Formats: sequence, C-alpha cells, structure tokens
Amino acid sequence: MALPGTGRSEVSAWRPPVPGIAEVFHARFTDHAYPAHTHDAWTLLLVDAGAVCYELDRREHRALRGLVTLLPPHVPHDGRAATAAGFRKRVVYLDADVLGPDLVGAAVDQPAYPDGALRQRVDQLHGALLRPGEELQAESRLALIRDRLGQHLRRRQVAPVAAPPDRGLVSRLRDLLDARVADGVTLDEAATLLGAHPSHLVRAFTRELGMPPHRYLTARRVDLARRLLLAGRRPAEVAVAAGFYDQAHLTRHFRRVLGTSPARYARTR
Repeated sequence: MALPGTGRSEVSAWRPPVPGIAEVFHARFTDHAYPAHTHDAWTLLLVDAGAVCYELDRREHRALRGLVTLLPPHVPHDGRAATAAGFRKRVVYLDADVLGPDLVGAAVDQPAYPDGALRQRVDQLHGALLRPGEELQAESRLALIRDRLGQHLRRRQVAPVAAPPDRGLVSRLRDLLDARVADGVTLDEAATLLGAHPSHLVRAFTRELGMPPHRYLTARRVDLARRLLLAGRRPAEVAVAAGFYDQAHLTRHFRRVLGTSPARYARTR
C-alpha cells in the first residue's frame, strides 16, 4: 500500500470495500503543484503537516492542519504547497451521492471547517480504513462524518438564483463528456449533438467550469485510470481503457495531476 518517496514525494492509494468511499489517497509532496482539475466525487481532506494553497471556483483558499476541507464534485480546483517544506495530506474521496448535489453550492461557499470533533472522526475513519477487517467500523465512522458535514453545509445554504442562459448547455456537454470518457468526442460532434456552435461550447464551458472541455475530459480520464490501476490492471492496459493514446500519454497526464507515475501509483495498492 505505502510507497517510499524519492525525497520529494510519497504516495499511497487504495480503494476500500466500504460503500460510499471511492478511493483513499495519502501523500507527502514538497514541490508538486496540482493543475486545475475536477473530480466526480467529494474530496474530504486532512492536512497533517504544512499547508496547501488552492483555488476553488476562482477563489483562493488554504487547507491548514486544524481544518477539515471538503471540495465538492465537478468544481475546478488546483493545489500547491504554501511553504518550501511542502505538505502531508490524507484524502477520502466520497461518492457524489454521499452528500448530494444540493449541497455543492454551500461547499463552494465554505470548503473548510475548524471543527475539532469532525477532524477527529475523519482521522479515526482513516485509521479504520488502514486495518483489514474493520469495514463495519469504517462505515460507522463515515455515517457520523456524513451527518456532521451535512449540518455544516445546510447552515451555509442560500436561496437558489436563476441559472445563467448557458448553464443547461454546459451541463449537457459535461454529461456528454462523462458518458464518453474513454471513447471521447470531437468538438464538432459535440456541437452537432448539442445544437451549438463549437466556439460557443468552449467559451460557455470554460466560463462556467474554469477549464476548457478537453482539460475536463483529461481529468476524467485520469480519474478512471487511477481506479483501474487500483483494481489491479496494468498501466499499458489502463492507458487504452481510459482513452489515452498510449502508456506514455497516460504517464504524462497522470504525473502532471498526481505527481507520480501510473506504475508507482499501482504499486501502492
């Protein structure tokens, strides 16, 4: 599971048999910077050493040791060390339906919580996930965490506002990309299917999500690749299954996003 570092990074990742948890990811980075990307899961983050600067929906934030950070699905964010010493973090990726789409706006508005009891529960969840045979304990911990996060998020909910004219178009393009992660779709084909001009599609998508469609698709492919790797499939096979041209293509984007190669990531299982 654990992977010795090179002096610059350490990475450990696995997919536990716990409903609601898509992946667990532990890492130490000194100079790796995450580019803008999205996940299709909730990112529940603890920083154990150092601090992380990140931009969420074009607003700057910091993930600190005393906070519990929660990043919502499908919202662009990046990440980098706040100091030269780097940072050490633990992440649990929660399935999108663990909290629900109605709470995304509140999480964007306030993605971090100075809640010592919540942090302790998330820490205990990580402990249970590290021990084989503790799935029931992990499920119990997760249930308490979900309730506590829901309380925080519902306090932050605001009345819905009218959607901008292009939001429906952007949602349909995102759904199309999500449905065609491995096969992909050309911009012209997407424009024909959605009844919009190609350049308008790109502008609307980038304005709404903070990244162009091709970068969103690449992030989805990296997400798919990491899950296939944790399922035991070989990097060369994963590259094709996730929609990359070849293993070198997968490695380039995988390293850009995660700071490690697919082969090293797979060995952390």
